[in-house]
Amino acid sequence: MREWAEATTIGDILLRAADRRPDHEALVFPHARFTYREVADRAIRTARSLAAIDVGAGDHVGLLMPNSPEFVFGFFAAQLLGAVAVPINTRFRAHELRYVIGYADVEVLLTSDIVDDQVDFVERLSEALPDLARSPDPRGLALADAPTLRCVVLLGDKTPLGLLSRASFDALADGVDEAEIERRRGAVRVRDVALILFTSGTTAYPKGALITHEAAVRVWVSAAVRLGLTPDERIWDPLPMFHMGCLGPMIFAFNLGATLLSTLHFEPSEALDMIERERVTWVESVFPPIVMGLIRHPDFPRRDLSRVRGLLNVAPPDTLRMIQEAFPQAMQIGGPFGMTEAAGVITCNRFDATPDEQAETAGAPVLGTEVRVIDPATGQELGPDMPGELQLRGPGLFDGYYKDPENTAAAMTADGWLRSGDLGRIDSRGLVTYLGRLKEMLKVGGENVAPAEIEAYLSTHPAIKLVQVVGFPDDRLEEVPAVFVELTPGQQLTADEVIAHCEGAIASFKVPRYVRFVTEWPMSATKIQKFRLREQLLAELGVSDS
Repeated sequence: MREWAEATTIGDILLRAADRRPDHEALVFPHARFTYREVADRAIRTARSLAAIDVGAGDHVGLLMPNSPEFVFGFFAAQLLGAVAVPINTRFRAHELRYVIGYADVEVLLTSDIVDDQVDFVERLSEALPDLARSPDPRGLALADAPTLRCVVLLGDKTPLGLLSRASFDALADGVDEAEIERRRGAVRVRDVALILFTSGTTAYPKGALITHEAAVRVWVSAAVRLGLTPDERIWDPLPMFHMGCLGPMIFAFNLGATLLSTLHFEPSEALDMIERERVTWVESVFPPIVMGLIRHPDFPRRDLSRVRGLLNVAPPDTLRMIQEAFPQAMQIGGPFGMTEAAGVITCNRFDATPDEQAETAGAPVLGTEVRVIDPATGQELGPDMPGELQLRGPGLFDGYYKDPENTAAAMTADGWLRSGDLGRIDSRGLVTYLGRLKEMLKVGGENVAPAEIEAYLSTHPAIKLVQVVGFPDDRLEEVPAVFVELTPGQQLTADEVIAHCEGAIASFKVPRYVRFVTEWPMSATKIQKFRLREQLLAELGVSDS
């Protein structure tokens, strides 16, 4: 089958779906659902309100909200105006918010109070921007810590000082004709920047990757074709909407005219309820903590999940095989390789790939994308099955880091390839295998050890829900493996038993020297921050990181 990919704007994707399937469900949350006509109408009205406070082409609109209908309406409203959406990690604390809002030159910020019991965004913003609550005019802010920020809109029931209320914001739409939004939509170009997406910031302040309409649309539509998705899919995706792991599937779902299902936060029991009740056909769980939370839940065996025909997850091969066994009627699509700087997706397995290909490879590059393997030491391109740094180029590449030419130049080679910083190999069929981050590779007594190897083996233990491996300094061997383990609820395991499970089953230099049990992981947007695990162990044992 010939592959293809669209080159259009994100706003056009929504309105085209509304024209084709106006009464089809577009968006479902546990307590709200919207047809394509309703999503388009709400996005257009939000765009009219934004236009009334002088948001235009190229202006930066921040989105500091949990997964919610309001996030979707605000995101597409910015796209219809030709503005640049700036999704902001809801885990960010005050100093991170201050940095991101200022660094990204956010002019209007949309936020919410719908999860005040978990995160009070108003309180956090007030801490980040002390002058906010003292501002006399919520439509004309003048803040020392965010000089470009003109307005913060609270899409909720509260009316705190300094913020524009939902009622006032909604009323502004009456002053802008819908025809004006249509005019602006028509002027948006596919090569215009649609998003500033922040990297996960695992080692420093996050960098803002500039993603165009074309980059986001082409790679995600191409992935949907590769996966064999249809307009009748009901796609469940609990990943945060400030991350491409949810924005990307929203793009391909709306391009198809399919249904996207999401939730404010992930909780296994509620997730199983939704997947069963809503007759979900596609589970876009992606990361092990989510899918393992489903499988390990005591109610899982009693659920009717028979309508699920496909799942997409990134995990070690043995874990992917375990997921496949848990969903025997579905196809487990394994290991897509992606990164923020490539609009979120680089490679993808076909729906009809063999079980071994799904478990052991990340698939072939999506349409138009090229991937090569380079020896990090020599810069020479390597042949089939030889491990090295994965580098890429193609239509999904970012347009650089915002206001950061130095890091942009460092990320690119002289001949236009993006350095991924990831270790991998490409086989003779052109299938890519991801082997881990280059910087995470362990050097144990002169032997190179990929943490993923140890994680893959330990993940097969029935008592282990999730495991992460980091390198720990060692006077004799340079460094040794240290493992952090989250147990399956109701299971017990000692550190000695973890080590004994490995002895004789994997090479001795790969056997963990340290074992720690955790119940809560340090997270960025969607990834476990391994460097923080390492820091915790260094501090606990009083070891210098030198």
